[in-house]
Amino acid sequence: MRFTAEDLLRVRFAERPAPLLELGMAIATYQGDDAVFARWARRIRLPREALALLELIPPNAAGPLFLDPFSEGLEDGLNTVLSTPTDYARAELVRASRPTLWTRGLAARDGDAWRTLEAALRGAYDAVIAPDRQRIRGSFDADLAWRRMLLAERGVGAALAGVYPGSHWTGTTLEVDVPDDTEHAPAGRGLTLLPSAFWTGRPMIGTHSDGSMLLLYPALTPLPLVDTSPADPLGALLGRTRAAILELLVEHRTTSELAAELGISAASASAHTKTLRAAGLVVTRRTGKAVSHVATPLGLRLLNAAPTPGGRRGVGFS
Repeated sequence: MRFTAEDLLRVRFAERPAPLLELGMAIATYQGDDAVFARWARRIRLPREALALLELIPPNAAGPLFLDPFSEGLEDGLNTVLSTPTDYARAELVRASRPTLWTRGLAARDGDAWRTLEAALRGAYDAVIAPDRQRIRGSFDADLAWRRMLLAERGVGAALAGVYPGSHWTGTTLEVDVPDDTEHAPAGRGLTLLPSAFWTGRPMIGTHSDGSMLLLYPALTPLPLVDTSPADPLGALLGRTRAAILELLVEHRTTSELAAELGISAASASAHTKTLRAAGLVVTRRTGKAVSHVATPLGLRLLNAAPTPGGRRGVGFS
């Protein structure tokens, strides 16, 4: 992502989650094999009319772009979808979906096909988004609280690089560690950051309703890890397992030690420390075959700022 100085001055956060974008990410994740979402996926019961979306939205979320516009609510989002220009809808269907009787009907602007699409989106929204609106908002608010803290502590460069593990700056170009090469530039339009509670994959580029470039990225705390309890603000921000890991990392610990103390697998402990490291809360060092982790000064400040009634200990630092 190539930025100019003017672009970096026009970075902002979205004001609220976008329901149809979240629905698109949720349908993609529902078909995937992300371990964090495994129990959630087993719990979801898509109504019959919503199953049609599986023809349009693949596990990598790279479906037709007109399906998930940025919107503030379901109704305005549906209005945008249903008023998609025919030529654009046809081009996107050819680009991103396999030809079936239904998708051919969509491309031909058949009324029954588009009514089927509307029913599918409504049914999926009622089954997936509506029951978890509070937790989706909790994930969104927690991520923005963290990004704003990171912005204040370390600046816009760290806030942007922290949206995906392995991202780094080369001059004013943000390079994201993904398999294929693509280039994007706000080009003076500005950049809007939008965390998704349902997405754990690579950042996605789109267009905000105000014309700015939209960067959708995995929220720090995905939906299954959201704890909305006000008694544990750090757990609400990071998820209880990651909060527990950060607390343990006031002292150096290896991945296997974290796994043993928390009763989780080594793979799970490694994945959580990777996320905490990307957020600037943990550093990892390798000594021979051993890999150890410890909280950063920023992580220690976060621990001190969010005590729990159970007595999360304060941590001294200079």
